[in-house]
Amino acid sequence: MSMISKENFSETLKFWPRHNEALYRRLESKNSWLEERRGPREKGDPDPLENEMVLNIGPQHPATHGVLRCAVRLDGETIERCAVDIGFLHRGIEKMAENKTYQEYMPYTDRMDYLAPYANNVGWCLAVEKAAGIEVPERAQWIRMLMSELSRITSHLIWMGVGLMDAGAVSVFLWTFRYREDLYTIFDHVCGARLTVSHSRIGGIASDIPDDAIDLIEAFVADFPDAIRGWEKLLNRNRIWIDRNVGVGVLSREEVIALGMTGPNLRGSGIPHDIRVFEPYLKYDEVDFTVPVREDGDCFSRYHVRMEEMKESLKIVRQCLEKLKTVRGPIRVDDAKRSYPSKDEVYYSMEGLIHDFMYTDTGVCPPRGIWSYHAVEAPKGELGFYIQSDGTGRPFRARINAPSFSNIQGLEALMEGALIGDMVMLIGTIDPVLGEADK
Repeated sequence: MSMISKENFSETLKFWPRHNEALYRRLESKNSWLEERRGPREKGDPDPLENEMVLNIGPQHPATHGVLRCAVRLDGETIERCAVDIGFLHRGIEKMAENKTYQEYMPYTDRMDYLAPYANNVGWCLAVEKAAGIEVPERAQWIRMLMSELSRITSHLIWMGVGLMDAGAVSVFLWTFRYREDLYTIFDHVCGARLTVSHSRIGGIASDIPDDAIDLIEAFVADFPDAIRGWEKLLNRNRIWIDRNVGVGVLSREEVIALGMTGPNLRGSGIPHDIRVFEPYLKYDEVDFTVPVREDGDCFSRYHVRMEEMKESLKIVRQCLEKLKTVRGPIRVDDAKRSYPSKDEVYYSMEGLIHDFMYTDTGVCPPRGIWSYHAVEAPKGELGFYIQSDGTGRPFRARINAPSFSNIQGLEALMEGALIGDMVMLIGTIDPVLGEADK
């Protein structure tokens, strides 16, 4: 290994990437602000900027919830300026769609928000089905909705457990993971996988929900409300938790709209927008639930919104279970050109085997020139898929509107003016998943 000497160090710098230079230039973008802070000084007067320093938080930092980098300019313990740097997990996932059939692309959606993969699967399927004009059987829609709400609870449990651990409450982290394990056991029974489920199919779902999974879901629904009440009793009047959250990271209604934020971060500032209500999909217009909203716009408000959302998800799950007792029938559309045949057909008939092979090779083919955009209310907000078809079994273009990407835009506004000690709470209250933001 060769060492860089002092003589050729400056020459070597010419060939280094200029990425950091651009990032630090963003920190210096308020030149007028710096001059106002410094102001005219007499000889011997202290420099008001002598306590300033630039600090890199991440991308290898446990509190950033992934490979997120925040370059901050500090004045003592106050964050004067913040520049967020993402892209460390960029995999070209949108470009990959152009070389995969619509069904082959399904596992890639699992790897976006890997804390709620079922919601990603459903969003992709709905966008493709809208483009291809596919009507999904009613039972499959109820099962999709049931599993999507369970994945919302798993995502919020991760947020709650990790956020509380960041604040020093390790015991609550362990309690939330206990119920997360219960939910992943349910996913294992329904989907055959705990995390990257890929259970949805274009035109329906892979398999019906078994009776033992129904029993597990009913047991979870009966037990989980007591756990929520216990956590609220522990936290809602806890002085440490209140001091770390109340009045911290305040965003007004106008700010969250201007920053393009979505999901609980939007509803925590008083905007009652939820796609399940304003643009209903699946069977959300047939169930009764409330959209939780808080007006204060701080970390404590966003905490309450997510806690209330878990209760509302339980309410939806109960209604789905009741519907599944009466709604019977197929779980996929009965059309070999639009969906996979059942395994019984594939194993025991030549036509089923041929259809399975052809669908795997080509798959569904929306008409040429058709485009569609469909969004779902994922745990972190609006998750939308845009598809443009050229008439083949692969999308000509695919674009993803990821809520984590939208919400991270608000992180700079949250951190500027805050204390460095609140940085952990501010990143946690956004609840980003970098695999979704970088896509």
